[in-house]
Amino acid sequence: MHNKGQKRANKRWRSLIQELRWLIPGMGVKRWLLLILMGTTLLGIGLAVFTLEVYRTAPDTWWLPALSTLSLRFLDRPIRVIIFGLLGLGFLGGGVWGLNRALLRPYLRPGKTVIETIADYRRRDRGPRIVAIGGGHGLANLLRGLKGYTHNLTAIVTVADDGGSSGELRRSMGILPPGDIRNCLAALSNDEALMAQIFQYRFATSDGLNGHSLGNLLISALADVTGSFEEAIAESGRVLGVYGQVLPATLHDVRLIADIEKEDTKQRVRVQGESNIPKSGGKVKRLWLEPENAQAFPPAIAAILSADLIVVGPGSLFTSLLPDLLVKDIVEAIRSSRALKFYVCNVATQPGETDGYSCMDHVRTLEKHLNGRLFDLVICNHRYEGHLPGNIDWVKIDPELEENYAVYRGDLIDDENPWRHNPARLAKVINDIYNERTGPLAG
Repeated sequence: MHNKGQKRANKRWRSLIQELRWLIPGMGVKRWLLLILMGTTLLGIGLAVFTLEVYRTAPDTWWLPALSTLSLRFLDRPIRVIIFGLLGLGFLGGGVWGLNRALLRPYLRPGKTVIETIADYRRRDRGPRIVAIGGGHGLANLLRGLKGYTHNLTAIVTVADDGGSSGELRRSMGILPPGDIRNCLAALSNDEALMAQIFQYRFATSDGLNGHSLGNLLISALADVTGSFEEAIAESGRVLGVYGQVLPATLHDVRLIADIEKEDTKQRVRVQGESNIPKSGGKVKRLWLEPENAQAFPPAIAAILSADLIVVGPGSLFTSLLPDLLVKDIVEAIRSSRALKFYVCNVATQPGETDGYSCMDHVRTLEKHLNGRLFDLVICNHRYEGHLPGNIDWVKIDPELEENYAVYRGDLIDDENPWRHNPARLAKVINDIYNERTGPLAG
């Protein structure tokens, strides 16, 4: 019993020491606490003058005249109350304002006031629960735009990648590929200007690190230290100051398999591996995962079922979107969810995957592999301007799509990279459509 009491006392003492750290030099807090104390004191004096007649009953001593002058006794009582009250409120208000500013200074963005920062945080904190599904640069671009509207973001990311740095770490360490997850964490970072760039930094092959990115190495190291890939993702998110969460579609070691029809011979060949499919030189006729019965990551299912909005795409149709959706539990959860379901079609075709595809071809491919319709709305780009590399073309809207689906068409391309979506434009369109269908967001 004595030991338990001593432990509780030590714990309370450590807690007190922790709280007193606010008073160490350089914190910028003590001056505002003093101002709050002065304001509280003056308010107390004002109330005392209002309720008590201290000096009427005080003995006539040598120090009374000086105290009377200090106390403003020569003024009428209502005026004294007003003076002390106003001074107290002024000091108290100034102290609270300064203390808030001192505490919030590390989180203020350049050119943003405290009020703007707080209002923006509260607005996004009350934003809709959005689940974005996909992988690669397309999903990262989408998240980069959506984080300006809500903190309640969940990215569900493919783990079928087997190329580059991710594939090498997958083979050598036996972990799930971290590349697409790293991109999404960087896109959701609260300090994308610096921390995310460091996270995305890629070593040269001459450095002896085989072209690995720092983020991939960090996630791999955390997975080894914590013994959990999902915990490694969560810890990486804390390092980057991420609002929202990034979740793998499954924790199983899945492989992407495709039946490809060769363009020259029209024969079908079986291709294994996500990185090999675009290099096969044919059209994908069928795509599946091995093992086919891979179970979805339970938190990903929970996020889908509680979502207000589910967005699939943009991203590589066969190697980013379908690997997520081929996890059967994921599709069943999407069908069961009461959320609005949007599909964002790619701006441009992808060599080796969707050469010559229109918007309807993308949707038809998804319907074929998922056994039916899945989306309430298809979002397509209709501005076909800008220079595209010679081996890709615009993904255009065809009449058949508009006859069968609700379609939004808009200017969604990035002016510098017209084969990609502009994050801000795409996010604004999604937010506006969501508001039109559900009413204004809270706040």
